[in-house]
Amino acid sequence: MVSEGRAVVNDPGRRRRQGRSVLTVSQARSFADRLMAAIEGKNSRLCVGLDPRVADLPEVVMRSDGLSVPTVEAVIRFCVLIMKAVAPYAVAVKLQAAFFEVLRVGGDMAYFALAEAASRLGLITIADVKRSDIGSTAEAYAQAYLGTPDAPSPFDAVTVNIYLGLDGVRPFLETAQATGKGLFVLVRTSNPSAGEVQDLRLEDGRLVHEAMADLVRQWGAEMVGARGYSDVGAVVGATVPRHLELLRGRMPQQFFLVPGYGAQGAGPQDVVGAFDDQGFGAIVNSSRGIIYAYRQQPYASRYAPEEFAAAAAEAARDTRDAINRALQDVGKLRLN
Repeated sequence: MVSEGRAVVNDPGRRRRQGRSVLTVSQARSFADRLMAAIEGKNSRLCVGLDPRVADLPEVVMRSDGLSVPTVEAVIRFCVLIMKAVAPYAVAVKLQAAFFEVLRVGGDMAYFALAEAASRLGLITIADVKRSDIGSTAEAYAQAYLGTPDAPSPFDAVTVNIYLGLDGVRPFLETAQATGKGLFVLVRTSNPSAGEVQDLRLEDGRLVHEAMADLVRQWGAEMVGARGYSDVGAVVGATVPRHLELLRGRMPQQFFLVPGYGAQGAGPQDVVGAFDDQGFGAIVNSSRGIIYAYRQQPYASRYAPEEFAAAAAEAARDTRDAINRALQDVGKLRLN
């Protein structure tokens, strides 16, 4: 059964226009509606990726009163300070599970504790776990990260691998629908070797990633919020910009989570194809370019390592503004 407040619509653009400013982030039942409200509230399309590689953490979080602190504690301190710094400029944070799993004991606790902290800061939280399995195992993964009505999760959405087909995705769809959460399904990723599989041509003439996009559109058709976007979104990388524009046309009701910005080479002009004609429909992820901005120019010349959070704040603001300007340049956004 489709949850209350959702409907399949034929004109998503009309629904977005009619639904403007009706729901706040906290009021919206649909994940996509909450994301839309967050974008409007901050005039931002930025997602900050939390990839706290221990070897890259600044010394200031590794020590307290001259003494070394436990690694898990250092990771938490680093991430909390980053989240507080970027919260005015970002709508979401994406927590990469691998950097917490490698911590072993305590890593899982830190992962969920940071998601709770991000929620308190008003940030949309994405569990970047890229899970996929079938049956009860997939159901357990879905409930672990999206929660249940009786045992909520601090995460708003989760990344999902499509390789197992509907058997691997159905438990996530059902759990997301029951909890008002969202999915971002891998469609066309940003890594250099993605085309080895994702750009193969099928017998019907479609590329593999186009077939994936068609499945995602189909799976999300009954999970569309009041603003015209589905709670089932897609991961589409920015490193091949033409894919963004083509897949936007193929998935008009899917929110895109767009990796590949910054450290992987994509810039603001490369991501505009991910957005609809009103500047909605995507959030752009930047990880290393923001959380380690203090090590990169122009920020390295202005901030000491212990000022890493201030550098991240400026980098987040600059990234937000650069994306907005690029959208304005192509007529997809009006800036006051």
